[in-house]
Amino acid sequence: MTAQVILNGLVTGMVVALPAVALTLIYGILKFPNFAIGAMLTVGAYLALALNVYLSLPVLYAAAIGAAVFAVVAVGIDQAVFRPLRERSAITLLVASMGVSFVLENIVRFIFGNGARSFELPLARPKLVFGLRINNEQIFTAVAVIAAMTAVYVVLRHTPLGRAMRAVSDNPALAAARGIDRERIVRWTWVIAGLLTAAAGVLVGMDRAIDPLLGWNYIVTVFAASILGGLGNPVGAVLGALTVGVVEETSTLLIAPNYRQVVSFCAIALLLLLRPQGLLGVQRIKK
Repeated sequence: MTAQVILNGLVTGMVVALPAVALTLIYGILKFPNFAIGAMLTVGAYLALALNVYLSLPVLYAAAIGAAVFAVVAVGIDQAVFRPLRERSAITLLVASMGVSFVLENIVRFIFGNGARSFELPLARPKLVFGLRINNEQIFTAVAVIAAMTAVYVVLRHTPLGRAMRAVSDNPALAAARGIDRERIVRWTWVIAGLLTAAAGVLVGMDRAIDPLLGWNYIVTVFAASILGGLGNPVGAVLGALTVGVVEETSTLLIAPNYRQVVSFCAIALLLLLRPQGLLGVQRIKK
């Protein structure tokens, strides 16, 4: 039982890692915590759902197209809402992101209603490996997340875009003096964040029913993972997500599953009190 719970926690942590990295990238470049990350996850799930259910596309194709569409939507949200407030304080941008979250959630309610929906997935029996039950959705999740994290790592560490992102994160004024277009970097940051959150929405939707509060149910966990690893540190966000996922799932051995997010909330509270820079320290996207 314990081994099964730990396995489930690792898979949950992989899913959380995607929006956690998106959150920490936005924080690293724009220096504000994007509260709309949960609503972004929800919209990504519904876009893929519409393509899967109404256009009968396989989930893989629906997820890819939906993520691409939402990446464009994310850039549009930035241009319409956050760009005019770019020079304001982090608190102002945080409040603006709360408004974006409210608008996105209600757009979803208006179009799709409040009822729970599900992807059209083929039925398949879980596999037994060393006594552990592993279903196809968990395998798909592991492969998708590893591929996404590898792609993000390559972009950040081995491409001109990644070097420019690290420069803007470390010192925006110096980056501008060296000819780096900050607005271009911001747009690409939102593209990556949109792709990651939309993919996370699909993975969550494959595991449970999709409803307008889908992302809201994960927002505390996502923030806990990002804070645990140190906001602005993508590697820390991944490690924090895996840790939070395992701790939340194993906590269900002692408390009711409905209360497992209390663990994430307690983790945030303790970290802010004892080590506000996160377990790995405050690290921006390093050169």
